[in-house]
Amino acid sequence: MTKADIIDQISAGTGLTKLETEAVVNGFISVVKSELKRGGRIDLRGFGSFTVQHRAARTARNPRTNTPVHVPASDIPLFKASKEFRKEVDESVS
Repeated sequence: MTKADIIDQISAGTGLTKLETEAVVNGFISVVKSELKRGGRIDLRGFGSFTVQHRAARTARNPRTNTPVHVPASDIPLFKASKEFRKEVDESVS
């Protein structure tokens, strides 16, 4: 499913125009990005949470040449689904 598909489904379900729906979806994405850039956390009850996880610097190895490679520290966005959401997906996919 793409962003355009999401906009189409929300638009059909709410009666908003596709332009209005696109503005809402873009606004949501913008808020999530800006909060995570600040190192914050977003919790959506019954759906999940968006957080930032710190990954420490480490030494990995190139499997082709077997030489060590330095991997710098980084912060990555992370989504963790809620228990209810995981249960719903598990029941519907199984």
